[in-house]
Amino acid sequence: MKITSPRTLKAGSALAVLGLLATGCSAQSAADSSAPTPTRVAVTYANGVAVLDGQSLEMLKSFDTEEFTRLNSAGDGKNFMLTTSKGFQVLDAATPQLTQTTFAASAAGHVVPHAGKTALFDDGSGTTTLFDTDKLADANGKLPEAQTIESPAHHGVSVAMEDGSVLTTIGDADTRTGVQLLDDKHQKVAENTDCPGVHGEGTAAQGRAVFGCEDGALVFADEKFTKLTAPDAYGRMGNAYVSPTSELVIGDYKDDPDAEGNLLHQITLIDTAKPSYQVVDLPGGVEYTWRGVARGPEDLGYLLGTDGKIHVIDPSTGKISRSLDVIDPWEGPAQWQEAHPSLRIDGNTAYVSEPAKKSLYAIDLETGEKTATVELDAEPNEVAVTTK
Repeated sequence: MKITSPRTLKAGSALAVLGLLATGCSAQSAADSSAPTPTRVAVTYANGVAVLDGQSLEMLKSFDTEEFTRLNSAGDGKNFMLTTSKGFQVLDAATPQLTQTTFAASAAGHVVPHAGKTALFDDGSGTTTLFDTDKLADANGKLPEAQTIESPAHHGVSVAMEDGSVLTTIGDADTRTGVQLLDDKHQKVAENTDCPGVHGEGTAAQGRAVFGCEDGALVFADEKFTKLTAPDAYGRMGNAYVSPTSELVIGDYKDDPDAEGNLLHQITLIDTAKPSYQVVDLPGGVEYTWRGVARGPEDLGYLLGTDGKIHVIDPSTGKISRSLDVIDPWEGPAQWQEAHPSLRIDGNTAYVSEPAKKSLYAIDLETGEKTATVELDAEPNEVAVTTK
């Protein structure tokens, strides 16, 4: 085991199940469902997933998986969701344990916790599964009671709203066109079909939501949809980075449908209250992928650039106020599934992966100091943090 300051652990990702290593997570406390779960971080890699302590980055346990799996927080502060070929599999971060509890899906897609509900979208069938987010933590290995919403199969997403309504994308096997609002009985009450290639979602303050289009964005506010048009004929926003306490949204932006690779050099700024939409160029030499943007302290934007720095962005202007050196400069992946640096934020802590060094870091966003480091035997791919 190689130890360096402040802390470096050699994590055996040979996929053998490891025992509990963190002193702060005894079997008794992990089994007590009434006790709050300390922050946990999950990291996927080829054929496996590991659960780490959020403060020390000590590995708690690792598990065998399929070669490539997606990873999401379930939204209950305790569980993650692995999207596998069988569906949405529950990864209990408190125990930790890769449970056999699986929401069946033919092509598991987006996981969206919001308004006390978690929405799971099956791209293969178009079915949305809705359940009370907190009920998952108390399910004791069983599936919680759930509702389903049927739609044509497509790569889609659904979002539960505070009043019991649901926003869900419109599409089929050939095309995606927009978003519809369903009431609490899942009957359509409104829709907008002026959002070609609809992808990604985000929920901002005051119950406002935004979806990306290939020619702009679609905002849902005050029970109505508003289309915001991009300045380019092809101006795709595919991911929205939001804060529940801010009406401002940061989105990614791509203006060339034929561009090779996955690096981007512009961002979108959306004010869901006005609403308004603008595209901002990043400084020369700063590019990013969809994995490298998050919201953090003071509702600011945080972007992990190819220059190896976290750039702090004002979501109202797009201006960078400061930059933190965190990893070495890196090149973008040829395919989005390939391991490349990613950024996740919990409170004042940023979690940054550096696949070239098979490492993950915890970084204090106030000081820029690396407070913990874990070194794996494999390249970290997707990263998620327990949130509630």
